Amino acid sequence: MLEWHHLPGLAPYLDTLSAMEARADAIARGDAPEAIWLLEHPPLYTAGTSARLQDLTDPHRFPVHEVGRGGQYTYHGPGQRVVYVMLNVGERGRDVRCFVRAMENWVIAALAEFNVTGEVRPGRVGVWVSRPERSGPDGQPAEDKIAAIGVKLRRWVSFHGISINVEPDLSHFSGIVPCGIRDRGVTSLVDLGLPVTMNDLDVALKSTFGRFFPDGGLRPDGANPALCAG
Repeated sequence: MLEWHHLPGLAPYLDTLSAMEARADAIARGDAPEAIWLLEHPPLYTAGTSARLQDLTDPHRFPVHEVGRGGQYTYHGPGQRVVYVMLNVGERGRDVRCFVRAMENWVIAALAEFNVTGEVRPGRVGVWVSRPERSGPDGQPAEDKIAAIGVKLRRWVSFHGISINVEPDLSHFSGIVPCGIRDRGVTSLVDLGLPVTMNDLDVALKSTFGRFFPDGGLRPDGANPALCAG
């Protein structure tokens, strides 16, 4: 059994983080089912375990929270769908790499519902879109990040998860070097010219979830090649 829960309004970060960790602990104990929480936060920056201080370029702009998830600095704020993913990876094969790749593929499939081609890049966690109308620093078509992924496992239960840009204020990303990558930008569904609402994205996430997490989690035998493709 998997529970989907929508948190209305702008969820306070620290209170939500505490509740998420408590739910992950309950899942590990067998006292609660796996869960997906869909929410938005007020504007803030988070620092993952690999964050470098020099990548926080405007430390006084928004609150900064150090968190235990993987990754570097990220932004959360209104117009961005945050997806907290609390799944029992211990019962789904204990393959962390496979789990992260499944989440990337899930985001890519959800974006495809809006005819957006999301892609992953070696050495760069997250989902990217090509911007052929611009050239990048290497002369190739520019790429912008549309979704970030950062997870932590405790007793083989995941928490934290995904953030997908629907219509955030993209200027808010300028206070950090997002995910430590200086030569790439960020984008959103609306920035790409698509009138997508938060509810539209939620529908796409729910409809595609089962392709990569059958029965609410990773298939234990790893038989689904889509989980770890690439």
